[in-house]
Amino acid sequence: MTQTQSETQQNQFYLLLPDSTRGGKGHGVAFENLKELRGGPRLVLRPKDGGFPALSAKPKLVYEPGRGVTPQDLEGGMSGYWLVSERLKSVMIGTDPDAFEFVECDFYLADGTEGPRYYLCDVVRTVDAVDESASKLNVLVGDEYSAGKHYRLTGGASLVFKNDVVGDALVFRTPFSGDLVFCSRRFRDAVRAAGIGSPKDSRGLWFTAVDDL
Repeated sequence: MTQTQSETQQNQFYLLLPDSTRGGKGHGVAFENLKELRGGPRLVLRPKDGGFPALSAKPKLVYEPGRGVTPQDLEGGMSGYWLVSERLKSVMIGTDPDAFEFVECDFYLADGTEGPRYYLCDVVRTVDAVDESASKLNVLVGDEYSAGKHYRLTGGASLVFKNDVVGDALVFRTPFSGDLVFCSRRFRDAVRAAGIGSPKDSRGLWFTAVDDL
């Protein structure tokens, strides 16, 4: 990292994704009332601009062993949202409350008994903090992209964030990287300090350093 990059990015940042490396069927949780919640013609519950729409009912989720394993602290694939445990939600609120929105779910096991508390979660903060000149990435420009351009982070990308733009934000999206979520080392360390995840057991949270994507 050059001196200019060091001055720009003072903290380590990570791409945060649901862990898809465990193989198998994934989690065995499904909506019981998704059609009711969606309303209209939308294919997924999450609106294009993120956040939560006005819901006519509380999301009802059911875990069935035949579909997959029990959910970890973070799971993806929930109609555009993350599914997070109560303890992960507590870390999120405790470290960066303005980054997230949550909706509590009614969560049941296959036999009808009530399961642990889980929440749908969305990252709702967006900051235009990528230093394009110091980063290594493909910037795609065209009318087909809703924001006019898009960051392609494949093929050995490396991101540098402008520290003064990021400010105190620990978790955020950027306007040009789709649904990808980024976080600071402080957030990752807070998750680990709460006993959620380790290098050997991710508990569903996969962190990849942005300087080596």
